[in-house]
Amino acid sequence: MFTRSGVLDITSRHRVVFTYLKSLKFRILLVMLAIGWIPMALMAASLLGSYKSSAVASRSTELQNQCRILANQLLNYHYLDDPSSELLNGELAQLASTYDGRILIIDKDFRTVRDTYDLIEGKYVVSEEVIRCFEGQTSNLLTAQGFIEITIPIKKSDAKTVQGVLMASVSTNGIKGGAEILQGNASIFFLVYGVLVTALAVVLSWLLVHPVEQIRLGLREISNGHSTEDLAVKNYTETEQISEEFNKIVNQMRLLDESRQEFVSNVSHELKTPLTSMKVLADSLLMQGDAPVELYKEFMGDIAEEIERENKIITDLLSLVKMDKKAASLNIEPVDINDLLELILKRLRPIASRKNIEMVLESFRPVTAEVDEGRLTLAFTNLVENAIKYNKENGWVHVSLDADHKFFYVKVMDSGMGIPEESLNFIFERFYRVDKSHSSEIDGTGLGLAIAKSAVLVHKGAIKVSSQLGEGTTFSVRIPLNYIA
Repeated sequence: MFTRSGVLDITSRHRVVFTYLKSLKFRILLVMLAIGWIPMALMAASLLGSYKSSAVASRSTELQNQCRILANQLLNYHYLDDPSSELLNGELAQLASTYDGRILIIDKDFRTVRDTYDLIEGKYVVSEEVIRCFEGQTSNLLTAQGFIEITIPIKKSDAKTVQGVLMASVSTNGIKGGAEILQGNASIFFLVYGVLVTALAVVLSWLLVHPVEQIRLGLREISNGHSTEDLAVKNYTETEQISEEFNKIVNQMRLLDESRQEFVSNVSHELKTPLTSMKVLADSLLMQGDAPVELYKEFMGDIAEEIERENKIITDLLSLVKMDKKAASLNIEPVDINDLLELILKRLRPIASRKNIEMVLESFRPVTAEVDEGRLTLAFTNLVENAIKYNKENGWVHVSLDADHKFFYVKVMDSGMGIPEESLNFIFERFYRVDKSHSSEIDGTGLGLAIAKSAVLVHKGAIKVSSQLGEGTTFSVRIPLNYIA
């Protein structure tokens, strides 16, 4: 019976084991062991097999040569007719003893003349190898029982008639013994080699994975907020590159976090300012119980203006949030850009007329593009409205439209106060004001250009600005004619 804690402990151990089996260190170790062990095992098996084959072939060739010499002697001494020669019988016995085998001498009647085992002398031997040998064919084969069997015809070199057969059968136990000794030595070498390979594989796998482990620990420290230092693992070129790329991402995230904090701070400030003004006005009215009606009207008018200002900030913030959403929320459709710009200028002409600003739209050709009409209208409206707000009395605003086979181009030029060069890199930031001393005099939330840029970027377009202080500003917008998903 397992206790609940025991079951949990076993589960935890299994999880640790499974985690290790999935780890990079284990896989590298496995690969290196395979690279070290498998070729060595194949080589050992190949060498052992080669040794057996070459030993059997060598023994067969050697025995065959000895048997041929002996067959010639048997023929010269007419041994088949008179097998009583002690010299030849001694040589036969010595050859059989040397090769740990058995030799049979068979005459042309298939009768055994001599058997070194003295078992079948005078008996007949009729086998496929003997028959073929009488036909002049020698045989050399290895039986399933591990014996080398050789048949040599006994005949004169220039004769066609075979007078007898010398049949030798020798054991391969000596070869097997040598192979076993070789296998034992190979096993010892293989064991030592395996231990060394395993140790080397463990060390190399650790060396290879250690930088990755350093990266993992560094990432954990950074994610837990315990470290603000950049990741620096320079063991290998790859780990150094990973560290550099990660540091870039972290720096971007830090900048983004700082930007968000600044944005929240700016939003809080912009929203709090109208509320503070309204509270001051309301408190002033409450402190004057018998204030005249004219003062009430004046204060209430100021409060209404502050409410309108608050409402405009919130509206622009909501527009900016919509701009930040994914492109999947776009309502893409073919839009006549000429008509869109004419409508925008028509709506803004009453505002321009208050400062006697001339507004001109110059279209070089008809342009139809796949865009989100609402978002693009908001972008161009903010650009033209800014050109009016930051313009001078009796100035001008010039809007031009052109296109090629791939993009359409809109330029919004004005004769206004211009933008200092040091501010050009910041004007698209949220709540950024070029001239903070006049920010309260000029109506606006500081979000217009941020909204315009977001709308252009979500269409995979680009927006640039050029300006000369005191002479005017030009915003250049480029947007694809066909929407790129």
